[in-house]
Amino acid sequence: MTNSVSAADIDDKALLQELVAWVEIETPSHDANAVNRLVDRVEGLAKSALLNVERLPGTLGLGDILTVRSPRAEGSNEKSVLVLAHFDTVHAHGVIAKQLPLKRDGDKLYGPGIYDMKSGALMALEALKIAVAKGSRMPVDLVFVPDEEIGSLSSRAYMEKLAASAGYTLVVEPARDGGKIVIARKGVAMYDITVRGRASHAGTRPQDGRSAIRAAARLVLDLEALNDVERGITVTVGTIQGGTGRNTVPAECRMVVDVRVPDDKAAGEITARIEAMKPVDPDITFEITGQMNRPPFAQSEEGVKLFDTAAEIAAKLGITLEGVTTGGGSDGNFTAALGVPTLDGLGADGAGAHTFDEHIFVSSLAPRTALLANLMMNLEPK
Repeated sequence: MTNSVSAADIDDKALLQELVAWVEIETPSHDANAVNRLVDRVEGLAKSALLNVERLPGTLGLGDILTVRSPRAEGSNEKSVLVLAHFDTVHAHGVIAKQLPLKRDGDKLYGPGIYDMKSGALMALEALKIAVAKGSRMPVDLVFVPDEEIGSLSSRAYMEKLAASAGYTLVVEPARDGGKIVIARKGVAMYDITVRGRASHAGTRPQDGRSAIRAAARLVLDLEALNDVERGITVTVGTIQGGTGRNTVPAECRMVVDVRVPDDKAAGEITARIEAMKPVDPDITFEITGQMNRPPFAQSEEGVKLFDTAAEIAAKLGITLEGVTTGGGSDGNFTAALGVPTLDGLGADGAGAHTFDEHIFVSSLAPRTALLANLMMNLEPK
């Protein structure tokens, strides 16, 4: 490596102190003001480190997008290392005071969003500061988005625009199972389905009714029948609601459906089959809305080379890097689908994402921050 840092070069006490401050700012996705309080803090930190900062006002009622860049010559068109992070969490306000207090137990530090992914976001900022100080071979663009947990609806187009001029993408979502990184992810589709029938009195005129719940029950079975363990296809009806009362034949029933697919072929097949579903009863109608939210992230040949480079860099830090495929989606799905070599799961090691047991292993912060910095500094220019 031309330049390198080790875990010993990371001020882990200062990093931990700053991480606590980030976690104490609760940032549920739909609260733009809350997310922007963290944006304000990070914008200040980046400017004090003399990094270039661009802040885009939020859209769709969501928080702002913050991009932190390494300095570069004006008008430069060099390919960049694109680093993706998000500020939002799935946790509601008040979780830190009740269900998931910020506390340390040995090597574990608990807190809402600490694992997914405030630790990784902070590590990326610290790594960028180090890379700029020591000199990186490629420019680096670090993007913090406000809405990853709800599908990146306001930020996807911006990330894809940056990906068009990126040589590599590094995603600082949390590590998996003892420090493994993510080399591929399933694609994700989301559907909202409304089944409409006809109401009637369940006692005096049941024959006049057309039960939306009965039709929905059949539809649930048809949807769940699309599951294919061998191919890695999962279709899950997550919630279902319907009816107005015990003594009324229900006129409406609504459900939300989650779809996970391993590749483009499966994505096309399964989404087409869902969107073509029809009721058996002509007096029942289906309204099916939705689409692929995140395309499948398959490991490309260039992605394999990027992993090999990362594994070599990690080995010099005493880290044995392993790659895994996961069913969860991330913003890395977008860049990988555009052909940009992408590595994911480069954040802190820990467990309990999206639960009241969420935590990181403090001992993972310094070495994995060093790994990020070394990647930023030493990836081969394109």
